[in-house]
Amino acid sequence: MRTTPRAARAYILCVALCATVCALPAPTPGAATPWGTLALLAALYLACELPGRCSFFARSVPVGAGSFFPLLLAAAFLLPPAAAVLVSVPGSLAGRVEQQPVAARRVWRTAQLALTVGAASWTYAFLGGPATLGGAGGGAVPDLPYALLPAGATALVFSLVLAVLDGGILATAERVAVRHAWRGLLARSVGPHLVHALAGLMMAILWRSSYGPVSALVVVLPMYISCWVFAQYHRQHAAHRATIRALVQAVDIKDGYTRGHSERVGRASELIARELGMEEERMEALRFAGILHDVGKLGVPTRILRKDGPLTPEERRVIELHPEYGHEIVRGIGFLDEARAAILHHHERLDGSGYPYGLAGDTIPEFARVVAVADAFDAMTSTRSYRRGRPVPAAVAELERCAGSQFDPQMVRALARALDRHGWSAAANTVTSEEQPPGLPRPRPGKRPSTAAGTTHRPGRRRR
Repeated sequence: MRTTPRAARAYILCVALCATVCALPAPTPGAATPWGTLALLAALYLACELPGRCSFFARSVPVGAGSFFPLLLAAAFLLPPAAAVLVSVPGSLAGRVEQQPVAARRVWRTAQLALTVGAASWTYAFLGGPATLGGAGGGAVPDLPYALLPAGATALVFSLVLAVLDGGILATAERVAVRHAWRGLLARSVGPHLVHALAGLMMAILWRSSYGPVSALVVVLPMYISCWVFAQYHRQHAAHRATIRALVQAVDIKDGYTRGHSERVGRASELIARELGMEEERMEALRFAGILHDVGKLGVPTRILRKDGPLTPEERRVIELHPEYGHEIVRGIGFLDEARAAILHHHERLDGSGYPYGLAGDTIPEFARVVAVADAFDAMTSTRSYRRGRPVPAAVAELERCAGSQFDPQMVRALARALDRHGWSAAANTVTSEEQPPGLPRPRPGKRPSTAAGTTHRPGRRRR
């Protein structure tokens, strides 16, 4: 706890105190707390979290405190607020914590989940949700579909409280700016929590039915397996991003003058893909292609990449091998798929005068035609050691001038539309490399064109 910032420690303490106050009525005689149900739910939640402490299961189950929310929402539906607060405590305290400081994170997660479940249970009770579940032992039939209304409202409150508390810890512990701390937290969580609430509601109805708690496992087990599949997908996706990040960092270290160029080409490629109406999967692959288009520079001697003077014809031939080097580097990375063709062919030209194979027209893969436009655009709008970046309208005009001979006109038009709609911050595109857009003259170091500095281009009518 000592390594935790004071503001974060105070914040965690306040949340823990609030959760404790919410739980205080549970042991009082007048509370009529259903200790049997509370104990069973707490034990189930603990059982869901304990595999994370075992190294054999750590990478194959949805581990981490709070990862199995359907069970917590079922507790909010089945228990009074003071009792619901206690359900998550054993599992949160026993769950795996991967990052330091372990003690502070464990206390925080325990307090956060306890307060969130308590707020959700209070909302459900306030809206009369328990009456819609049916009587214990099957004495009454569940009031469907009206039971969905309080359950949905409970899920919204669950998401809201969780997002508010998460934003607070980001601001105090991670020192994220207050204006950014809560951005997107609620929007990302509402959908999944509504699904969790539906599973929790089904579990609560079965729990209250004549079949009893054992029947609730019919919901718990499939939902837990679904969480496992979802967690595996996210782990795989995170591994993909880590692979790409490592490759880009290696290029940036070797050719530091173009730092940030790859990320911007990926962003511009994604803008073009969105205008073309590509599916999400292809759009992501295209963004990967843009980010990795220069990965072949890892095979080019550093002395050539960092040379201050103009390149000799032999050195230029070596530079022109980088698309083939890049293709060989990523050949075994299966998830890149179409991106590999873009890495190999992004310096081809529509008239057939490009490299490495002199492809022309539609024989150039679509991804490569997109990345070629994005690459040239960022190269023109980025400030280099020998010149200042062109304004966005001037760069677009140059792309349009070269459309049909060097670039695919469809891709140029798509980028122009995307820039009109979304804009582009060219002022941030500051690099100092000898790299230049294909087909444009290569200035000597120290020579500065007379163009004005790149400025932030805002959506609006583009000048021709």
